[in-house]
Amino acid sequence: MNSFCIVIPNYNHITVIDDVLSQLSHLNVPIIMVDDASNAEAKNVFSHLNTKYAQLSVVTHDDNQGKGGAVQTGLKHAHKQGFSHAIQVDADGQHDLADIKKLMALSNAQPEALISCCPIYDDSVPKHRYLARYLTHVWIWIETLSFTIVDSMCGFRVYPLEQSTKLIEEVSLGKRMDFDPEILVRLYWRNVPFVFLPSHVIYPENGLSHFQPLHDNVRISWLHTRLFFGMLIRSPVLIWHKLKRHYGR
Repeated sequence: MNSFCIVIPNYNHITVIDDVLSQLSHLNVPIIMVDDASNAEAKNVFSHLNTKYAQLSVVTHDDNQGKGGAVQTGLKHAHKQGFSHAIQVDADGQHDLADIKKLMALSNAQPEALISCCPIYDDSVPKHRYLARYLTHVWIWIETLSFTIVDSMCGFRVYPLEQSTKLIEEVSLGKRMDFDPEILVRLYWRNVPFVFLPSHVIYPENGLSHFQPLHDNVRISWLHTRLFFGMLIRSPVLIWHKLKRHYGR
């Protein structure tokens, strides 16, 4: 049986974090929240929540590293604490937390796999965000020579920590919005299996987003450039593994 914890990256998200933690507390699973150098108001909220929820521990960055940097810190901390798997949950209330038990069941059934939700959107999703995500998915399919990764941007997933932290230690991964797709591609290159679970996602009104259109789009474009050439180098191995999976059924 897997030993789970929950990792929440948090930079100034205070509006719904109490509600998120309240829903998670019923699972009786340890929660690691990474404070990514939030402001004083947020730190006061986190201190109160740390007292309110016995399962919660807060790890603090002195300098802001971005969402990806916070997740990497959380995963490494979880691995050092002896957990086998970490469930990434965003702090902004977008995810349907009722699906966590389904994610855990899938992970217990396939402990070596990365288990990720793929979003089912309602009308609250901004159209430009939806189209941008699809463009990213196309690049991911090219970079893996496969349609295995159904969604690469959803931050609601279960990481097998042995494989994930080994990758983090060996490769310098993106630390901002480029992290979510990059770690999936690189784990796929290492032959980690994937399972996807459809899950409802909402974009709350007045939700706080740290996406920086110019800087993050430049980072993601540079990421896909690097991954594309990485795919070219690995293409014989990727094709070989794909053939093995196909004919090994």
